[in-house]
Amino acid sequence: MSYEPTKDEPVSQDASSKTAPCPNCGQPVTTYRNPIPTVDIIIECETPGGERGIILIERANEPKGWAIPGGYVDYGETFEEAAKREALEETGLDVELVRQFHAYSDPRRDPRQHNVSVVFVTRATGTPRAGSDAGQVGLFTQETLPEEIAFDHAAILADYFAARY
Repeated sequence: MSYEPTKDEPVSQDASSKTAPCPNCGQPVTTYRNPIPTVDIIIECETPGGERGIILIERANEPKGWAIPGGYVDYGETFEEAAKREALEETGLDVELVRQFHAYSDPRRDPRQHNVSVVFVTRATGTPRAGSDAGQVGLFTQETLPEEIAFDHAAILADYFAARY
């Protein structure tokens, strides 16, 4: 099952800001609820056996399904650094950044919270291995993509294979 947002789906109505008294001086302080920055990494890979494709991971955590490797950007880290780190953590591959592909920001793209993802296209050689959040890792082509793709990653991959951006 792949995610496709529709205009009929409700977006969370949680307050985007709240005001509370400062614990030190008592003056009102407003805090804002902002989207969380993430990265997704489309890894173009050639294995030592000569197979070519893109790497997907099967998520070990909820929400389950196959996904483009990725994760949260750490405080003080650039998006590019996060992309390289997440690729290594989830696939065991050192990647070469090719280009920034596109940003995906639909509030409904992740059922857990509003994440904004900057997607990178990268290249790697070697044998991928499942790490951190990955139960398995696989090499896929457009024709062999799995049925169960998490989040909005089926739409991202459709954009990638169509050379949309």
